[in-house]
Amino acid sequence: MRRRMSIALTLGVAAGALAVGPLVTADAATTAGDPFSLTNGLFVNSALPAARWVAANPGHPAVGAIRTSISTAPMARWFTATSDPDIGAAVAKYTGTAVSAGDRLPMLVAYNLPGRDACGGESSGGAPNAAAYKQWISTFAAAIGDRPALVVIEPDSLGDFECLTAAQIAERNTLLDYAGRMFAEKAPNTWAYLDAANPNWVSPAVMAQRLTAAGVARVHGFAVNVSNYVDTATSREYAAQIRSGLGAATPYLIDTSRNGNGYNGQWCNPAGRKIGARSTSDRTALQLWIKNPGNSDGTCGIAPSTPAGTFSPVLANRLIAGS
Repeated sequence: MRRRMSIALTLGVAAGALAVGPLVTADAATTAGDPFSLTNGLFVNSALPAARWVAANPGHPAVGAIRTSISTAPMARWFTATSDPDIGAAVAKYTGTAVSAGDRLPMLVAYNLPGRDACGGESSGGAPNAAAYKQWISTFAAAIGDRPALVVIEPDSLGDFECLTAAQIAERNTLLDYAGRMFAEKAPNTWAYLDAANPNWVSPAVMAQRLTAAGVARVHGFAVNVSNYVDTATSREYAAQIRSGLGAATPYLIDTSRNGNGYNGQWCNPAGRKIGARSTSDRTALQLWIKNPGNSDGTCGIAPSTPAGTFSPVLANRLIAGS
C-alpha cells in the first residue's frame, strides 16, 4: 500500500466527538438493497490474521491485549489472486460464513488490479492483464450474489496516477468502471465503494474528477484513508470536499483502523501510531476498520523484516499502546 505523497491542503476541520451507533443522517441512502437493514451488525471474522495469531499463541504475553483491542473487532477481509486462487469459492465461503454467524454484514476488499501499488511497490502485483481482471472481478461479484456485503474496490487505484502512463490510467478507469458495473448487476445487496486515497496524497478536487472518470456513479460511494493514518476529522473534511466536487451527496466511509494518533508524515509502518475508533457515525459516513491493525505495510519503518499483509504481534502491540 502506498500513501506517502504530500500536498498543500487547507481543511477547515471542526473539533468534536463523533456519534456512536448507526445514526442515519438526512441524506443517508435507504435503498431496498441496504445491507445494514438486511443484517444484524458487522461480521467479526475469527479467521483473520490477528484472530488466528491469538488462537495459536495462548501463552504469549501480548495475547490478551491483542484479543481485546484488535482480534475481536469487525474488520475487512482482503482478497487477491495470490491469497485466494479460487476467488469465487473464497468469496462465497466468506460471505456465507457471515450469514451463518447470525446474518452478519461482512466487509471485503477487492485488490487485484493490473499494476497494483504502482508507486509504493510493497504490495505490487495484481492481475496480469485487463481480461484476467475482468474475469476475476466478475467472479468476485457473482460469488457474493444476493448476500448483503460492503466492498472496497481497489485501494491505491486512484492515488498512484503519477506512476502510470496515460494509457495505463485509461485502462484503469475502464476496469474500475467495469468493477462497479459487476457489483451493481451481480451483487444487488452490496454497497461498493471506490477507493479515494487520502488528503495527504491527492487533492479533493482532483480526486472528484478521478472518481467521476472511474464510474463512481455506478457504485454506492467512495472510501478514504484506507490503510493510512490520517485522523478522522481531517478525513471527514476531505471526503466532504470530494462530495462537493462530485456535486452530489455521495456516501463515503473512513478507514479508522490505525488513525488514533493521526498522520506523522510516513505511510509505511510508522512509529507512534494507534488504533482508531471502531464505531460508525452513520450509514452515509461510516467509520470502519478496512486495514487490519497489526498487518504490515511492507518491509519498512518499524517492521523492516515483515512483508506487506503479514501480521506482526509487535506491530499490533505498538498500535494498541500508541508507541
